[in-house]
Amino acid sequence: MRRSEFLRAVDDEFGARATSLTQDLVLGGLGTTALEALDAGVPPRDIWLALCDEVDVPAERRYGVGRLEPRKR
Repeated sequence: MRRSEFLRAVDDEFGARATSLTQDLVLGGLGTTALEALDAGVPPRDIWLALCDEVDVPAERRYGVGRLEPRKR
């Protein structure tokens, strides 16, 4: 998962709450906020999973999110 995919996944899952969750919520598994973790070099996939754990996102909505559909040729 890339940074852009992480941010897209957070936007898709949380909508208007996305900014607040990434800036203000300290993730128990990481001890920091999502944006601080990104800036510190923590892999975006690890941050996404920690955020999902923290706010109880169902497993079926955790994997493969944030990716754009492949381009059609």
